[in-house]
Amino acid sequence: MMIPKKKILYCITKSNWGGAQRYVYDLATSLPKDQYDIAVLLGTDGALAQKLKSAQIRTIILGNLSRDIHLLKDFSVFIKLFKIFRQEKPDIIHLNSSKMGFLGTLVGRLTRVPKIIFTSHGWAFNEDRNKIQKKLIYLFHLCTIALAHKTIAVSEQTRNQISKNNSSLNKIIVIKNGIEKIDFLEKNLAKEKITEKLPSDLDLGNRQWLGTISELHKNKGLKYMIEAMHLLEVESDDRSTLPILIIIGDGERREKLQQRIARYRLEDTVFLVGRVDDAAKYLKAFDIFTLTSITEALPYVILEAGQAGLPIIASGVGGIPEIIDDMKNGILVRPKEPEEIQKAIDFLINKPEKMLTFGQEIQKKIQADFSKEKMISKTLVLY
Repeated sequence: MMIPKKKILYCITKSNWGGAQRYVYDLATSLPKDQYDIAVLLGTDGALAQKLKSAQIRTIILGNLSRDIHLLKDFSVFIKLFKIFRQEKPDIIHLNSSKMGFLGTLVGRLTRVPKIIFTSHGWAFNEDRNKIQKKLIYLFHLCTIALAHKTIAVSEQTRNQISKNNSSLNKIIVIKNGIEKIDFLEKNLAKEKITEKLPSDLDLGNRQWLGTISELHKNKGLKYMIEAMHLLEVESDDRSTLPILIIIGDGERREKLQQRIARYRLEDTVFLVGRVDDAAKYLKAFDIFTLTSITEALPYVILEAGQAGLPIIASGVGGIPEIIDDMKNGILVRPKEPEEIQKAIDFLINKPEKMLTFGQEIQKKIQADFSKEKMISKTLVLY
């Protein structure tokens, strides 16, 4: 007798290409097609939608769904979700992002979806907001967990932040993000490709390359990284020996970051090169990788940089300390502290043996503990 396929509907707010979108893509394209009928519902059309279509995964574009709260639009989305869930009749809805999590769990219960799973890729109350907003968001998150049958936290810290002093602990399971083997470009070729995006008259000499891959969003703390580059310049006797900083990615803060670069006169030191397709494969162009975020859960880009064997400087927020052991396979700094970032950069540049050791050790840890196969197999248990 033929066993019917389980119907899974993945749901996510934004269709850009960030960590949550990468997670949805990896799951949707990796499950056994003979066992699962898969579709992905997205709030907007974008990079994720295009990648899913190329992978022949059915997509449903919801429209009107944005990250910020807008009562009239959100009510319209609620009605659309209700109709879609009734029409699709999924066995499982797997919800991602705060807005989709709350609306999706509520509509899922009303339409009696048999299994509702929510993955937290970080909690919005960790962002820079006023106290009232943070408390309201915290309550919305608790409601989401209460309505979902199971919640996945991508790091132990993510789980602990929400489960403290409430009864939701037994509904949350930790399944850490994982990645597959990346086909990196060799260092010189990667540098050559990135150099094409830099000013043609730039004299790079033998300067060290610092780099990051990041959405240009205030949560990523890029302004503190730029301030750290300014501090390096202030203390340097020779600008020609200063490291350069390459920022791959795009987003809403691009203009403000460019203004900050101009204010510190770092136009020949810090470069916003924009979005790059398959950016991870260029990671070996960098000598040091940085991620100076204000808030994170468990970022894919740290896993990718670790697999590339790069020494890493990162904020000790969210699940990052579950990847980086400070001064053993990388350096952790406090968020919003450019002086600490500057000192960490100085330390690594002046101790090349530490750069080598940190890169080797983080590479071993990523290979051992953060595989895509492990992430998928643990998620399948929930399905």
